Amino acid sequence: MDRWIFVLMAAWFIAITLTGFIPTSLEKIAAVEVGMRPPFPFMLHAHAVLMGAFLVLLLVQALLAAMGRQQHHQKLGMAGIVMAPALVVVGCLLVPIIHHQVWGMMQAAPPEAQAELQQIMVIISNIMLLQIQVGTLFAIYIGIALYLRKSDPGMHKRLIFLAVALPLPAAFDRIDWLPNTMPETPLGPILYILLAVAPMFIWGLLRTRKVQKAYSLWLAGFLPSSLLIYLLWNTDWWQATAPRLVGL
Repeated sequence: MDRWIFVLMAAWFIAITLTGFIPTSLEKIAAVEVGMRPPFPFMLHAHAVLMGAFLVLLLVQALLAAMGRQQHHQKLGMAGIVMAPALVVVGCLLVPIIHHQVWGMMQAAPPEAQAELQQIMVIISNIMLLQIQVGTLFAIYIGIALYLRKSDPGMHKRLIFLAVALPLPAAFDRIDWLPNTMPETPLGPILYILLAVAPMFIWGLLRTRKVQKAYSLWLAGFLPSSLLIYLLWNTDWWQATAPRLVGL
């Protein structure tokens, strides 16, 4: 069962993603078709395809490891080595694109619509804090996981899952029947990341009676950065700084 918990975790991550993104994506596609919102930028499509492919790869890799097919697992892992940095790069490019798109809409909007778009700018500036955290920690933990893939397979696989959990609030926030604190505070997304990794953590704790070192390393980056996000959220300084970071 120890190996299969990672298969279940991969399926759990995919279920979260599909539950969050399918309904809202269909709504947005319909809005684009009737001209109620601008078309999706290319980078958004690229990011969606890469993230979806990475989650499928995660599930396949977990299945291969659970079935003892290590040679196939190692060969397919080369795809992850390419896809992980591509995800980070595309995500970094997408952040300013979204800001510039909303900024352009605000400049072209009539006065009565500008207040609403200005509030959207405030929200996406705050969300940039979460995006910076995700991009930075994802790159760090995936990098460490890949470095340890031969010397410490246990830490390798746990860090992969812990890294992939970081962007899951993007799906949780779209599940409208779940309680959330957004956009007022980032507490909801922070707690949902912990919820996402809880089954794997609890299983490991029950099996080994100790906290595995992968979680200590992950929390050492996740908790301080989450506290910083909480402190900067919606502050005047951050609202003035965020647009400059994306060239506005």
